[in-house]
Amino acid sequence: MNIYDFLAKRVRALRKERGYALETLAELSGVSRSMISLIERAETSPTAAVLNKLADALGVTLASLFAEQAGSAPSPLSRFAEQRVWKDPASGYVRRHVSPDGFAAPIEVVDVRFPPGETVAFDTMVRNIETHQQVWVLDGEMTVTVDDAAFHLQKGDCLAMTLGRRIVFHNPTAKQARYAVVLTTTSGKGRQS
Repeated sequence: MNIYDFLAKRVRALRKERGYALETLAELSGVSRSMISLIERAETSPTAAVLNKLADALGVTLASLFAEQAGSAPSPLSRFAEQRVWKDPASGYVRRHVSPDGFAAPIEVVDVRFPPGETVAFDTMVRNIETHQQVWVLDGEMTVTVDDAAFHLQKGDCLAMTLGRRIVFHNPTAKQARYAVVLTTTSGKGRQS
């Protein structure tokens, strides 16, 4: 299954699991009903900002949109060749969902390759879950702004944060950056599915 078919299935399943009509999810997320419909039919390439709004409205993390729902016999192993990879059509950043699919764990791990000079901003109207996140720069440099606080990170630096209403990732250099994101949710509507 390609990544857009997977995202379509995942968003639709989470929406139905919560008993939301398309109109309800549109109202909660600030994403138009028609865009959600296109995403659920795998007829568009949603941006990271749009997916983040949908994840928040559904009460899950962005990373969990790329993970299978917990299953009856999940494996604790996530093979590199089987990890879901997605490219943001707006910025070109590439995220790899590293955590094992369906394995109930309190943390999620994501590997990101961020193009030079690019920026991605995540605005959250109402954060439905409290998310603790750490960004560990593996190569290159990044500037991460959480609400009004900006942090310039270089190779080896790690920034811990509780996500607020706005987070901006920016690569200020002419070289690709690579970083790991480790996150966990601790309260709100509950653990992501």
